[in-house]
Amino acid sequence: MELSERKQKILKVIVDLYVRTAEPVGSKTIAAQPDMDYSSATIRNEMAELTNLGYLEQPHTSAGRIPSAAGYRFYIDRLMQDYRLTTDETQSINQAMELRMQEFDRAMSQVGKLISQLTNLPAYAMTAHTGGTTVKRFEILPADRGSFILVVMTTDDTVRNKLIKLPLQVTDGDLKLLSAVLNASLTELPAESFTPELIDRVTRSAGAAAGLIPIIVDFATQMLEQCSRAQVYVTGQNRLLGHPEYQDLTKAQQVLGAIDEETISNLPAKLDPKSPMQILVGPENVSRELKDTSVVVTRFDIGEGMQGMIGVVGPQRMDYAQITARLSYFAEGLGRMFSKPELPGTPAKAEENTED
Repeated sequence: MELSERKQKILKVIVDLYVRTAEPVGSKTIAAQPDMDYSSATIRNEMAELTNLGYLEQPHTSAGRIPSAAGYRFYIDRLMQDYRLTTDETQSINQAMELRMQEFDRAMSQVGKLISQLTNLPAYAMTAHTGGTTVKRFEILPADRGSFILVVMTTDDTVRNKLIKLPLQVTDGDLKLLSAVLNASLTELPAESFTPELIDRVTRSAGAAAGLIPIIVDFATQMLEQCSRAQVYVTGQNRLLGHPEYQDLTKAQQVLGAIDEETISNLPAKLDPKSPMQILVGPENVSRELKDTSVVVTRFDIGEGMQGMIGVVGPQRMDYAQITARLSYFAEGLGRMFSKPELPGTPAKAEENTED
């Protein structure tokens, strides 16, 4: 049975009030609400019919009504309005996500420091994505009047958002069209596929919100580039000076200058994807300045499409057996720490003989 406009209005008020107060709602309370131009008697009759139809319940004989499960379902499907996040709420959400990332960064930084202490060598810890990251979904959420929140979710489960000011002529309907166009045209594509031709086609399809396309594409592109970029934490470079090979300050400066984030981030291209533990000796290294050094590196799975790498840089004279054993133990522990635990009762997956 289709509910009349009056019944829908009364049901919506009851749900909103009950959610806010957790108290049964009476007809007098409903009649006192703004824009409610029905008498208490009329409201009581409508409430009785809504109860008979299963949308309301009466917990006590003399009490008001509360929504039933069917009432909540009708409210969610037909009556619920979009919630507009306040600026304070968006800032709070952003701060929470930023704090979570900072915790991860601190953990990886501490790993590097501990490895450097145990090996008496410069150490690094690195995180990188194992495959190409693309946008999985765009969401557009209304915020304060005159702005909206763009939420971008990627295939590696990274979620970031941006508060964007609206041109005056853009309506809620325009934003719904914009969301549909973005999800139809710009998902499952790497950043390099955001060509001028594609952007032009998307812009022509976005209607009154076309002026927002450059802002959104720029944000999504930066996010994809950041997701694909390795995060590198280097520590303990000064420990190299304690080894006889680097008593020559000129030689030491050359090596120390090459042990930086940019050089280390190029390591994955030199590594064999089939081998979790590798040793690059002398000229095998990524930088000419490291031709008289060795790099020992091992990798571990973090989960969610990410891989971690830890390693040390030092003289070719290093104790490879001891260092590889320590790094392997570290990697196993980090893999257990960062990977998601399986839910109880989840069957173990069979191992697959595939390469990333």
